[in-house]
Amino acid sequence: MVDVALRPIDDSDLDALFEQMRDPESVRMAAFTAEDPDDRTAFDAHMAKVRASPTAINRAVTADGRLVGSIAAFVIEGVTEVTYWIDRAFWGQGIASRALALLIESVPVRPLFARVASDNAGSLQVLRKAGFEITGTEIAFANARRMEIEETVLRLDEPAKTAPSDMASGEPATY
Repeated sequence: MVDVALRPIDDSDLDALFEQMRDPESVRMAAFTAEDPDDRTAFDAHMAKVRASPTAINRAVTADGRLVGSIAAFVIEGVTEVTYWIDRAFWGQGIASRALALLIESVPVRPLFARVASDNAGSLQVLRKAGFEITGTEIAFANARRMEIEETVLRLDEPAKTAPSDMASGEPATY
């Protein structure tokens, strides 16, 4: 089992996170991305803003000590939403599910919300496994696809009963 942990994002993580968020297949799946994923200046400005936000929790996701993505909870229009990005090389290994469970454990606010492109089956599965329930759909403009697409809106009132406190190492999560 892969040891997944969350830690604060360091300046030294930014190059790798920028590269992960430029992967064309990942960008297409995420759909709701930066207008230009190749714009490093915009990426740096966005990361500086979110890292400085007092209402956001931004964490690096590590797997066996290696940086594999990022995850966050942030307030928008009065509600707390979650978002995550896992390097495509690590998809399908349960890392997103574990990272989301760790984030949920560290964020006491309920309800939590998430939004995902309706055709992103993997992300929908991760969110449903964590206990998020679908509340509806909306049509929204997806920068990555340059068109309006269906977006599924999900809500979490209580985490799934299987929300892990079962880290393989038995050690508490690092936040």
